[in-house]
Amino acid sequence: MNVPRSLHIGLTGGIGSGKSTVGHLLVKLGAHLVDTDAISRALTATGGRAIPIVRERFGAEVIDSSGAMDRTRMRELIFRDPSARHALEGILHPLIHDETEAQALLAQPEQPVVFDVPLLVESGLRWRNRVHRILVVDCPVEVQIERVMARSGWAREMVERVIAQQASREARLAMADDVIVNHELTLENLADKVQALWNDWARLQTGRTPNEPTSSG
Repeated sequence: MNVPRSLHIGLTGGIGSGKSTVGHLLVKLGAHLVDTDAISRALTATGGRAIPIVRERFGAEVIDSSGAMDRTRMRELIFRDPSARHALEGILHPLIHDETEAQALLAQPEQPVVFDVPLLVESGLRWRNRVHRILVVDCPVEVQIERVMARSGWAREMVERVIAQQASREARLAMADDVIVNHELTLENLADKVQALWNDWARLQTGRTPNEPTSSG
């Protein structure tokens, strides 16, 4: 196999899976993190590049008093009208792509680049063809629901609607090269699993690890 000079990892998982925590642990180990959700939020924050286009397409009612996109109102609009989601994606995806590429170029030579992409599986082969490995952070759906309700204060119905719009657990696992099952783990346990996977990737980058899927369950 061709050994990549800088390993590119696609990191994904359903809402409440603990994906962001895994991303931060990878940064501590030396990864360069490109967070596409953070990029999206910046684009739709006050003064963000997407705001004029969002206002023109959806109207002033989805812009809050600070000039940022009102994420709650936009979420409600998308729930009512699925075409609104496609329209918003059509605005954001090209901008996110450009900023993602720019941030990836900031990595040091041979530094692994981790792309945190919540909707990686939903993008089809677009991300599959851009990264060397896909890491899925997995947990049961009921655990996702409980975690999101606890941290966000959302009603159960709201969480279930968000989960229903994401790829299924089975679809994510089918695309995974590596899996971390983040269920009933302490932060220390999770850090140990991330470290073990990091070590596997280091061997992969030096050409000593066969290209076989791994699981840290």
